[in-house]
This record gives sequence, structure tokens and C-alpha cells, in this order.
Amino acid sequence: MAEILSLSDDISFEHQVVFIDDSILKILSVKRYLPQRRLVCKGIWHNQIVFAKLFIGKNALRYANRDKAGVLKLSLATIKAPNLIGELAIKSLPGVALIFEAIEPSLSSEEVYQTSTSDKRFKLMQQLVETVAQHHKANLLQTDLHFKNFLVQQDSIYTLDGDGMRALSLLFKHHQLMHNLATLFSKMSVLDDKWIQVLYESYCNFAEKPHQMSDQKYVWQLTQKKRAKAARTYADKKVFRACTDVKINQNFKRFIACSPDFDAENITEDQLDLVLSDTQNRLKSGNTCTVGSALINNQTVVIKRYNIKSFWHGLKLNIFQNRAAKSWANAHRLTLLNIATAKPLALIETRFGWFKKRAYFLTQFIQAPDIATYFVQEIDDSIKEKVAYATAQLFYKLYLLRISHGDCKASNIKIVDNRPVLIDLDSMQAHRIGRFFGNWRHEKKHVKDLKRLMQNWASDAKTSAIFSQAFVQAYDEVDDCLQSSILERAKIA
Repeated sequence: MAEILSLSDDISFEHQVVFIDDSILKILSVKRYLPQRRLVCKGIWHNQIVFAKLFIGKNALRYANRDKAGVLKLSLATIKAPNLIGELAIKSLPGVALIFEAIEPSLSSEEVYQTSTSDKRFKLMQQLVETVAQHHKANLLQTDLHFKNFLVQQDSIYTLDGDGMRALSLLFKHHQLMHNLATLFSKMSVLDDKWIQVLYESYCNFAEKPHQMSDQKYVWQLTQKKRAKAARTYADKKVFRACTDVKINQNFKRFIACSPDFDAENITEDQLDLVLSDTQNRLKSGNTCTVGSALINNQTVVIKRYNIKSFWHGLKLNIFQNRAAKSWANAHRLTLLNIATAKPLALIETRFGWFKKRAYFLTQFIQAPDIATYFVQEIDDSIKEKVAYATAQLFYKLYLLRISHGDCKASNIKIVDNRPVLIDLDSMQAHRIGRFFGNWRHEKKHVKDLKRLMQNWASDAKTSAIFSQAFVQAYDEVDDCLQSSILERAKIA
């Protein structure tokens, strides 16, 4: 491990944990870490590979007992889950550890889903639907349902996280089943929502429940709402506080949120300003935003400084979210939704108490051509067609997710390994579902994005034709009505 993790205010460890019986857990990798609450890790205990959950704090025993009770419920229902092989108190602090057998070799269903072909993803979803149906037949509900809580070993699925297992309600059972199933579907890529009808039918067969068209439609609607809510909660709230994915350092004069593998605490605003003052480092100059790149912590980083133009501009930034914070949130939103973007490294805000001053947004530097440069350099038309189609699919995915980019000039789309990567996210918007005029406004923004994208090839008829064909193909193969409305308004079809 690269750093010492603190289990409490005065207890920390680097590579191992000692238990009350003097046995030692040697930590190999950390899977999840909630400061001063819980650590989930892979390690070696009594010369065998195990997974351990370390609970600390005043509620440690209650959480450990709840997790253990959930594991027992799974066992009684003969649902596959890792065996609990040890329960020990942690030496030197109030805390409890639950030790589980390691299912080896195995991958989380998230890892399998993200690296599989369409056919294999569908097969995985069938397996997960069957597993969830087993939960429901046993009158159990996984209240923390996500792909990381299932292990895949060949054709077997193992359920993790006993802490999330609850008994189904007698009064609201049907409501809970529909919401639980929709939660599972919301973890899929939005492009795979076309499977929901078949997967719902499979669920009804596995759970031995009648198939209702009204319920199928309801599950689809719930899936959209839950996906949007999860992205909104994560990007607009969670990444601004300490969690597994973000470290927070805050005092009277500054607020820092950064990636766990990037040390931003020792970076000063003076250092960043010095980098941006050097014209050799600068990528963009402007009254509102200054952009540059530099080597920080042994990696090339893009620095975006958002300047305050006037007193009233500064006052506005203290009422509304500044553009650096928007970029930080949107980068995490896209990452959660499995849309490629530059990795967000840090958000740094200079403050005076609650009053915000300058803000800086740091990201990974992507050494790749933008989409316009790529199409000039690439000579193989078949490769151009594949890249154009991947770009069209990206924008269709953004449409389904109700996200508009807001600035689709070529320099904001990089091509990495023949795949588009979105950058410059401070104008991006996530549009709400079911709001008054929401659909109209969202479609208007999407059409505007497409028009701006196509402007990049206004003087290149051949490239423009390649993209037009790609958009017609990507949109038409899923929704013919969408092609006729959206693409015609964008003057593509």
C-alpha cells in the first residue's frame, strides 16, 4: 500500500492488522475504504488468501453483526456466497473483523460487464437476474445492489455484502421487488436497456411470478429514474465529501478534493499560478479561464484556473456552483456512467471562510489528437468510419442519459485507441427527468450539440458525409422515430 490508512483518529496501519488472538492479517490490496468506519481488503490470514471487513467506531459491533446475519440468511437460502471463516476483535482499538474465504479465481460482475462483448454482457445479466430472483424467492432484498456486490467464477455468481440483506416487507413486497430489479438494470449501460423486456421475462420465469406488461413498463421507467438519481447523487454530492473515490482536505483558506492516488495537499496556488504564467506551459488564455500543463507528482497534468472577472462575478460564484466544481462533478458523472473522459485529479478552491475566490481543476493530460486532427491524419476510410460510428454512439448514449455537453468543438473530443474521449466539461448539463419543459429543453440542447459537432467539418464534405452516415446508422438501428426528429433538426439526416 502506498500510504498509511487511518482507522481512527489515533490508530493507523500500513501493511497489516493484528487481532486480539495475536493472529495477523497481511493486507495485499484495499477494495473499499471509508475513513474511521470500514475497510474491505484482500489479505493473507493463517497462510491463506482471504477477504476481510474491518469495522471500527462505536457502531462497529452492530454493523458487523448485521453483516454476519445477512451472510447467515444467504446460507439458509442456499444462495452462493463466500463462507465466513473468522470473527475477531481488532487489537489496540474498538473494532471487529469478519474474515471470508476468497473465491479464487474470480472477478466482480462490474469487471466482467465492462470488459465483455455484447453477447457475454447479456449472458451475465441473465445470471444476475436469476440470482436476484433467488433472493426474492427466499424473501430477501439486497438493499445495496450494484455490480461490485456479485462475484463471477466461471458460470457461478456469488452474492457479497450481507450487511445489505433485508427481509422483504409484507405490505410493500411487490413495490420492493420492482424497485430492486430496476436498480439492477440501472447499473447496465444505457445502450443495453434494449434487453430490459427479455430480462424482465426471465426474472418472472426464475421468480415464478406472472408476467405483466404494466410491470415491465414500470420497471423500464424506474430504471431511467434510478440511473439518473444515482449519477446525480454521486457527482453532485458524494465526490465533494470524503469517500472511497475522493480525499478531502479543508480549512478556513482552502478546500481540496482529490483522487486517492494523487497528492494535492502540498500543491499551493502560487505554484499553479507560476506554471500558468509561463507561456511555454500555457494551452489557453482568457479572462474567465486559463489553461496550462505541467509535470506534477511525476505525471503530466492539465491545470484549469477559473478567474474572477469582477466583484459581481465573484458574488455569483458564492451563490452558484463555480465552473471548476462543475467540471469536477461532471468528470465523475461521466466516469460513473462509463463514458471516457480525462481522469479528474483535483479540485482546489481558495476561500475566506465560506467565501470562494479562485478555483483550479486538475485532470490527467491526454496525449492524443483531437477528432478533427485525427481525421486529417488518418488515411484509412474504414477506420474513419469506425471512429465516426463510435462518436455517434457516444452522442446517442449522452442523449439517452439526458446529458448535453454544451461545447462540441473538435478540440474537446480526443481520439484515444480509435475511441472518443470527452474533455472540457464545465458547460455540461444533466437534465432532469419529468420536469416541466424538460424533454423539450433536453432535445434542444442535444440538437445544438450535434450541430456544433458537424460544424467542425463544414468545409470537408467527405468527412461530413462519413459522420452523417454514422449518425443515421447509430440512431436508426435503435429508434427510427428518434432519427427522423433529432437528426433532421440537426440537419444530419
